[in-house]
Amino acid sequence: MATREEEGLRSLGSKVQYKEDYAPEVLESFENLHQDNDYWVRFNCPEFTSLCPITGQPDFAEIRICYIPGVRMVESKSLKLYLFSFRSHGAFHEDCVNIIMKDLIALMDPKYIEVTGFFTPRGGISIYPFANYGRPGTKYEKLAQDRLFNHD
Repeated sequence: MATREEEGLRSLGSKVQYKEDYAPEVLESFENLHQDNDYWVRFNCPEFTSLCPITGQPDFAEIRICYIPGVRMVESKSLKLYLFSFRSHGAFHEDCVNIIMKDLIALMDPKYIEVTGFFTPRGGISIYPFANYGRPGTKYEKLAQDRLFNHD
């Protein structure tokens, strides 16, 4: 098993440094020790905040990230710091969910991933954007299609 240093993990075990704006560079990954297994990893992030890009008003959400790892996995402290970096970032709800998904795909190339935002109501309307991805040319591509078309 690789050490924290061998994996290149900088955030884990170090003093927390919060970024002032969107910071995908804080994301870190480590090797999946069970690459031969298909299994789900789920993160619930109930204190997500971002800013409306038009009004500057804060938006609050629970972000749920579920994925089937490939070779790499996201390190949870770096994910927390990454999600915190949206606090001063102006983006629509749908943008936040898609940006998070794309950044995690770029970081770890998962077999499958889905990101859902459960945004609290503003003006009497709740928005729950959902984005997913399955590795092209694999059974996970079909899984993504099935979960998207059967999403509630």
